Formats: sequence, structure tokens, C-alpha cells
Amino acid sequence: MQQPLEKFPQELQHQTTMQEESMPTSLVGNGCVDIRGRTADKRTTGGWKAAPFIIVNEVAERLAFFAIAVNMVAYLVFEMHQSLPNAAAHVTDWIGAAYVLTLFGAFCADAYLGRFRTIIVFSCIYTVGMVLLILSASIDSLRPPKCIVRLCPQATDGQTGFLYGALALIALGTGGIKPCVSSFGADQFDEADVEEVPKKYAFFNWFFFAINMGAILGITVLVYIRENKGWALGFGLPTGAMVISTIILAAGIPFYRFQRPMGSPFTRFVQVMVASVRNHFNGVQVPHQTELYEVNTKESDIKGSQKLFHTLQYSFLDKAAVVTDSEADTGNRWRLCTVTQVEEFKSFIRILPVWASTIALSISFAQLSTFFISQANIMDRKLSSDFKIPAASVPVFSALNALILVPIYEKVMVPILRKRTGHTRGITSLQRIGVGLFISIFALIAAALVEKKRRDSPNPSGMSVFWLFPQFVLIGSAEVFTYVGQLEFFYDEATDGTRSISGAVFLSEIGIGSWLSTAIVKIIESATGGEDKGWLRNNLNKSRLDYLYWVLTVINAVNFVVYLWITVVYKSRGGAVGTVRDEGVVDMGDDGAFMEKEERRGEFRGAGDL
Repeated sequence: MQQPLEKFPQELQHQTTMQEESMPTSLVGNGCVDIRGRTADKRTTGGWKAAPFIIVNEVAERLAFFAIAVNMVAYLVFEMHQSLPNAAAHVTDWIGAAYVLTLFGAFCADAYLGRFRTIIVFSCIYTVGMVLLILSASIDSLRPPKCIVRLCPQATDGQTGFLYGALALIALGTGGIKPCVSSFGADQFDEADVEEVPKKYAFFNWFFFAINMGAILGITVLVYIRENKGWALGFGLPTGAMVISTIILAAGIPFYRFQRPMGSPFTRFVQVMVASVRNHFNGVQVPHQTELYEVNTKESDIKGSQKLFHTLQYSFLDKAAVVTDSEADTGNRWRLCTVTQVEEFKSFIRILPVWASTIALSISFAQLSTFFISQANIMDRKLSSDFKIPAASVPVFSALNALILVPIYEKVMVPILRKRTGHTRGITSLQRIGVGLFISIFALIAAALVEKKRRDSPNPSGMSVFWLFPQFVLIGSAEVFTYVGQLEFFYDEATDGTRSISGAVFLSEIGIGSWLSTAIVKIIESATGGEDKGWLRNNLNKSRLDYLYWVLTVINAVNFVVYLWITVVYKSRGGAVGTVRDEGVVDMGDDGAFMEKEERRGEFRGAGDL
């Protein structure tokens, strides 16, 4: 039987540790395994050998999603005969649901399936939803009859239900894919390898590049096909792309590094709350020398997760790790949690203020697929006498800007900023997010000014669609900075066992922003006179859409100030005090009984000593 580490003489223990650290190895240090369950080898797995398969999958998924998102308002208005405000609200609700469902997808990945299996399973669900959408667009009985003059029959409950069922499956598929694919891609780069860390951050930039490549294809090529060949083919091509991309993703299996499921983080979070509250009401305090519990193994009690530093922030939660009875069962996590489990929960809590302070930007992004397109729909979109830009393709201004800006930022701006700041990425992820939030304010100002000019024009519908170029470019620039900054921030600040759920929390803000956009539209519509007399009417030439944009400008400005304050007081996961991982371990004995206190110093450490 292997003796506990503390049984070795201190010099021998130190020598052994140094030898282990100095031994060259090609194996990863982040706990990832290959397809056979062995510790992944850097020479044959991961890195840019695996990343292209993942990026191709993301291009196809975004192509399909944007092809639906930018067309769905038109489909609901012209095919399902809904009013413009209602159609815009339903689309933002659907987008919101897709992103909020990422929490469910992340739960499945972390607790049961793992990231790769979750992506495959939910890609199949996504494809089924796309097939149903094709049927809705192809079979006349699944849509209301065409309008006769001004008489437009409403869709029946069955027709609406079938369409919404298809959209629900697509939203569920998106919810399973999105929180896993970026984290799965980042898993291909070993954080313990100084050569692979910069490649991981480069992956985030190229991952965002892939998102916009899919968006461009979805809102240009597929929109053009839809307008000229019909809805069925317009929805059929992205369906085929999803099937092919899933096959390509599966083809990369030999090259992937996999993180095993680590159990539900939500369960562990609740355990920490229950144990800390129970101990609090039992009179437990956490003074300077209180001893906190940690398992006596090299790895943590959370399967596949490394032990974490102890921090002094949110010290109330430390009560969950205070041993109140040395004879009690230490395996019951509802009564006694490890330091690592407590710190995992603390790390999750720390990111929530940053998450909340970026939701306002998602409200602005929601306008890209609704009112921005509605504006374009009634403006002059002619490039020549023979070609007219489809209204749903106008967001290409934003996506093209991102495609141009990402390489410039990665290859030009980052090296320049790195020389000035000394930071690996030029600026921190929080600074990058802040730049995006600041730019978003001017995007909404531009949108308000252009809409006022359009509405006050003698011929509002004759105004060129290129007047919308500034607002699309600025909102696209804001997204380049915030989205990639958020990818970096939420991945880096997450622990081993919360990477998927952390990514889902980030993505859920897009969904919540969409829902809040709907709520704002409904409130403004109700408060200003409804669809007939209010700011937002069926006829945009009679609406005051610029007022909505000014409201969003104020929201973004106030939010930016709040964000600055949050970043000033924010304490990162790296700002920990002391360590648990480097401590010795305790010999529990064959009968599980605790040894004397002087022999237990490896398992319990004073909160002030850590």
C-alpha cells in the first residue's frame, strides 16, 4: 500500500517532486484524454490539428442559425400574416430561448455527456428542427392562404404550433451546441504549456471569425437563394450544411482531447450553500485560524478537476468547509464540502456581476435581426438596375467588418499593444469588453440620427440603404471586442468543472438581452399608444423608431459606467491567497478514523495560513 506523502522525509519529498517536474513529457497537464481514455499526447492530439474540425462545425451552425434569424421576421409577416411588431417580438423571443437553453446544454455536458457527445446529440436535434421548418415552408396546408388584397387570413393554431415546434427544436439544438463548442475548442490547448496558451487565445479570435463567416454566408448567399428560389430551398441548404458539418466534426475524433464529465456543478453549488447555511445557524465562525477541510489526494474530490487556491473573498461560504465534528462522515458533501468545492462556487459568483453588466449590449444586438432589417426593407437597396440587395442581407455590413477587424486586431493591434502593456493579449479581457461597450453607445447614436434623417426625408423610402452602414459597422466592431473578450474571460475565470456552464452563462446573456428587447418594445408600444398611434407601428415611416434607439443609447451609457465600477472592484480567480494543492495529505487510517491534530495538518489548514 502506498504510504501517504507526509511519511517521506521532507528532503526526499522535495527531490522527488523536482524530478517529476523536470521530466520532459509530451502528455497534457489539463486532465484531457484521447478517444481511448488515455492521457492525451500533444504530439498526436489537440492544437491546430483538432481545431479546424471544430471551427468548420461552428461555421455551419452559424450559417443555419443566421439564415433563419434574418429571414424569420419576413416569414412570419408575409407567410404567417403576423404584424411587424409581433413578428419582431417572436423572433427575439426565439433567439432568447436559444441562448438561455445553453444552460441546459452545459448541464448535460458537465454532468453526463461531455462536450463532444453533447455537440453531436444536439446537432441531430437541430437537424430535425430544420427538416420540420422545411416542411412548414413547403406544404401549403402548414401555412395560411395567401392574402387577397388587404384580407390576410390568420394562421391556425395547428399551423402556428407546427412552426413553433420546429423553431423550438432548433433553439434546443443551439442551446446544446453553443456552450460546448468554444470550450471544446479551447480544451484542445493545454494551459500548462506556455507554447499552447497563446494559441488558445488565437483560437478564440479565429472562432469568432468562423462565426461571422457563417453569418455572412447565411445572410447573403442563402438569403439570395431564398428570395429567388423560395423558402424551401432557402431552409434546405443550411439543413444540408448542418448534416455535413456534423460528419466533419465526427471525422476529427482521433485528433481530439476530451474532458470527462465532472458531475453537475449546480448540485455542488447547492451543497456549498446548504452546508454553509447549516453551519452558520449552528454557530460556526471562520476566525483567523479555523481549519478547513480538503481531501487527502493529489487531485480534488471533483472528478477530473484540480485542487484550487483558497481565497478570503466571500468568507461566509468557507463555513461549508469547517469541520465541526472530527468523527463525522467526511464524505457527505451536504454537510461538509472541500475547499476546492467552495472555491469553485466562489469563482462562479465572481463572474456574475461582469455577466450582468454586459446584458445591455445584447439588447442592442437584438436590433440587428429585427428593426435594423425592417429599416433596410423600406429603403433603396438597388446597386444597379438589375440587382437589389435583399433586406435580410444588409447585416453583412456588420459581419464583413468583423472579418476584416479580427485579423487586423490579431496580427497588428495585439503585437503593438503587447509592447506597450507587456500583457500577453495586449489588453486584458475586461478591457477588451469595455472597449466594445463604449463603441456600442455610438452605434445606437448613429442608428437614432440616421433613422430621424430617414423619417424626416421628403422621400423616406428613397433613401439609400448605405446610410445604415455606420450603425452596422459600429455594432459589429463592438461585438468583435466584447464577444471575444467574453470568450476569454469566462473560460479563464471558470474552473475545470465549470467551463461549459460558464460559457453558457455568457451566452445566456444574449438570450436575456433578446427577451429584454422584447419587453422594452412592448412597454414602449403600450405606453405610447399601441401599434396605431405609438412610437412603433406597422408602418415604419409613421413610427418614431429613433426614440427607441435613444432609449437604448441611454441604457448602454449607464451600463458602461456600471461596468467600469464593477471592473475596478473585481477580484480575479488568480488573486488567490495561498494554496491547497501544494499541501501534504493526511493518513486517514484503514478504519477512516482521524489521526491526532498534529498529524492532520496536511488535510486541514487554517484559513489565515492558506
